[in-house]
Amino acid sequence: MTNEVAIKSSHHVVIVGGGFGGLHAAMSLGNVDGVRVTLIDKRNFHLFQPLLYQVATGGLSPADISSPLRSILNKQRNVKVLMGQVKDIDPVQKKISLSKSEITYDSLIVATGVSHHYFGNDQWAETAPGLKTVEDALEMRRRIFMAFEAAEKEDDIEKRRAWLTFVVVGGGPTGVELAGAIAELAYSTLKKDFRSIDTAEAKVVLVEGLDRVLPPYSPDLSAKAEESLVKLGVKVQTKALVTNIADHVVTIRQGDQIETLPARTILWAAGVKASPVGKILADHTGVELDRVGRVMVESDLSIKNYPDIFVIGDLANFRKPDGASLAGVAPVATQEGKYVADLISKRLVGGSLPAFEYNDAGSLSVIGRHSAVADIGKVKLSGFFAWLIWVFVHIYYLIEFDNKLVVFIQWTWSYFTRKRGARLITGDESLGQIGVDDRGDYFVVPRIKVKTPA
Repeated sequence: MTNEVAIKSSHHVVIVGGGFGGLHAAMSLGNVDGVRVTLIDKRNFHLFQPLLYQVATGGLSPADISSPLRSILNKQRNVKVLMGQVKDIDPVQKKISLSKSEITYDSLIVATGVSHHYFGNDQWAETAPGLKTVEDALEMRRRIFMAFEAAEKEDDIEKRRAWLTFVVVGGGPTGVELAGAIAELAYSTLKKDFRSIDTAEAKVVLVEGLDRVLPPYSPDLSAKAEESLVKLGVKVQTKALVTNIADHVVTIRQGDQIETLPARTILWAAGVKASPVGKILADHTGVELDRVGRVMVESDLSIKNYPDIFVIGDLANFRKPDGASLAGVAPVATQEGKYVADLISKRLVGGSLPAFEYNDAGSLSVIGRHSAVADIGKVKLSGFFAWLIWVFVHIYYLIEFDNKLVVFIQWTWSYFTRKRGARLITGDESLGQIGVDDRGDYFVVPRIKVKTPA
């Protein structure tokens, strides 16, 4: 009875979102005296998003980069995990509404992230999927490998060329990694697998609106990244904007020139918008949002006039002293989650913390086999050593040991064989087999159920 009363009277921290920020906040608050934690996520697993592109290109399976939240947190006895989606937040009553229940909180940490942003052209989403979830990655994988299968059966040269054209929109880390991985697939991995087509004839195009790829990096590293992409066979178009995507044709404006490029596989990596929870907070608290819907946070990651509500990770717009916003990357979210957890613990004993300060350990981006760029303070690397750092850093930061081991083995095998073992074209098998019609559109062949004699 005494223990039950203690649990009920403890400080209740509710965390919405099990990404890097939310998960590390929960882990940091795990087993802290006087605190009980409820972590809510619409999925039952944590996803290591930096390696999603590997799932999209057949290098890894989804389970290799995912870990069940309950498994990760099963030793934190004061942490409860709920699978659900937040519908509303009442900051006055300190109450969160889920689909069929309500939860009260003492402190709230919101870390629901971002999704794709098509800059007012949401009709492009069906033709040009983005990459934020496991489902996105599997859909990309299906389209990439289906393109080669469709080209193998196509006799018309122009249609075959369109099937073998891959356009990646956005030259940030995700776009660069996708373009490099697709080029390696076409020009190396799949080279001996087909009989009617030469996969080396594939065309991989990377379109970036600014004057260089990897804009957050230094100009010299951006130049080396572009050089590595070109060596892989990627056509890089900078200062280029996609103005339309329709009927499997991408319209690209580069200066005064307009190019129409028939392409059956178009992948989106150009922009993000905040999750709807940001608007819910703005509607109820009056907090300011930036142009993509991210929440403008205070120096301690709380929102103005509500010191018990914190926003972290990609959903937060935290401005540094120089006025620049922190990037939406995993290390930022991780440090923010740990900081807020520490701040809440300090407040419970009458203490506080200085303003949040991000410790930038550097940035890494991979282009392809033996090729990456690393911006680590004053040290800037490219090529093999940067690639080696990228490999070990990503394995190190995977959450569970079995994921680290599996990914290490998979990458070692791929390194020596140049093979990718997760090249599966999947769909809803209960509906039927995925195919391509005469116009080149995807469709599902319904299964015919045959009744067996009694």
